[in-house]
Amino acid sequence: MENIGRFLMLGGIILFIVGGLVWLGGRAGIPLGRLPGDIRFEGENVSFHFPLASSIVISIVLTVVLNVVLRLLKK
Repeated sequence: MENIGRFLMLGGIILFIVGGLVWLGGRAGIPLGRLPGDIRFEGENVSFHFPLASSIVISIVLTVVLNVVLRLLKK
């Protein structure tokens, strides 16, 4: 039970940090969600938004950051 509580607290902290970074990025003018390649369709009664390019950019950035962190921790 102790491990689950620790995992939930760590997950909450990570979500808080990521949310803060997304909020700061929006205020700084980073156009995530509005990049060329993001799919957006708006009809009269429906709207559909799929941030394909933004997801790819975030995935690449996170992959690079995690690889750097893991390499630094191995030494």
